[in-house]
Amino acid sequence: MRLGSTAPRRVGIVGAGMVGLSTAWFLQERGVEVTVFDRAGVAAGASWGNAGWLTPGISTPLPEPAVLRYGIRAVLSPSSPVYVPPTLNPRLIRFLASFARHSTTARWREAMSALVAINRGALSAFDALADGGVTEPSREAKSFLAAYRTPQERTVLLEEIEHIRAAGQEIEFDVLSGDDARGVEPSLSDEIGAAIRLHGQRFINPGEFVDSLAEAVRARGGAILEGVAISRVFDDGDAVRISGSTGETGQFDALVLATGTWLGDIARDFGVRIPVQAGRGYSFSVAIDHVPAGPVYFPAQRVACTPLGDRLRVAGMMEFRAPDAALDRRRIAAIVEAARPLLRGADLDTRRDEWVGSRPCTPDGLPVIGATRSPRVFAAGGHGMWGITLGPATGRLLAETITTGRTAPELGPFNPLR
Repeated sequence: MRLGSTAPRRVGIVGAGMVGLSTAWFLQERGVEVTVFDRAGVAAGASWGNAGWLTPGISTPLPEPAVLRYGIRAVLSPSSPVYVPPTLNPRLIRFLASFARHSTTARWREAMSALVAINRGALSAFDALADGGVTEPSREAKSFLAAYRTPQERTVLLEEIEHIRAAGQEIEFDVLSGDDARGVEPSLSDEIGAAIRLHGQRFINPGEFVDSLAEAVRARGGAILEGVAISRVFDDGDAVRISGSTGETGQFDALVLATGTWLGDIARDFGVRIPVQAGRGYSFSVAIDHVPAGPVYFPAQRVACTPLGDRLRVAGMMEFRAPDAALDRRRIAAIVEAARPLLRGADLDTRRDEWVGSRPCTPDGLPVIGATRSPRVFAAGGHGMWGITLGPATGRLLAETITTGRTAPELGPFNPLR
């Protein structure tokens, strides 16, 4: 839908995470004045403490057949990689039922095909940010290892890679023995008996990168208003007026809702019915004798490790729970006990920066990006585990859509009104 014959000159963005700030930056590239609002602050949500992977090669839909194999008993256990606390919340129950319906091979393949086009543009969008003055780098993963105890465990990812390739997405990899993997990455313990090394992936320090992106938006004249919770959005037919915790906060030619797990709070008023549920992840950092040269992933345990300076960030778990619930120490303990036998020289008992953040998940595993029922109000969220990887590509494509009035073809499957 077109806004009219003239591209918007002033756009508001609600949400100062990777997706919102990337959208702001790419709108500035097109000459648009931007104001960003956030209820807490820059990178205060899922952007700060995640693993920081830039992995378009394995950016796949979260609902997958493997999820169904956990079973009810497993997902109710606090030590399970996927945890659902006992609940009578009807909204969460409906989400989980829809998520289960999408966790089939046929629906996974359909969703994977929809992600291929945006995945292809993921790394070039980071390159554009770097060329345009975002100083925090994305780092090449000199080694990116998915490590397993046995070759039998590894077959799950090898089969998934074949499905990824069948969907049209390029991914290069090597199959390694346990000894080969330790030769590449000495921080792996003798428990590791098989691995896959992925090529062409990158990683970042997500908190520092998003802070650098915010600085770049400010340096170009953009305003970022922290501690401002937007509660009401009204399209009067000529402009979008918004108000929040500080009262009336202004009017804009267009507005982008990039509020992560809270996307539905306002977007529902504009016809967005697809639920966005918090899929909470946990992380902490530890000292380790040998800092890996790149990310290390233990898929069977769903534990992701990323080198950040002289420490290792250890992240993992998927917990379907209210986004503002307190950190559950049992989940930290579950990550520690899952990682302990697999890492060599990691001081897992002396942890820093224990964190929980809410990844915005949709039941079909696809993000929500594009115009809502109002041609002046746009949604950008629901990326699940891939908001860091796909945030800049989302911002670039959405900025194109907003300023031209034509939906970028890559965004077609992510229609917020689907």
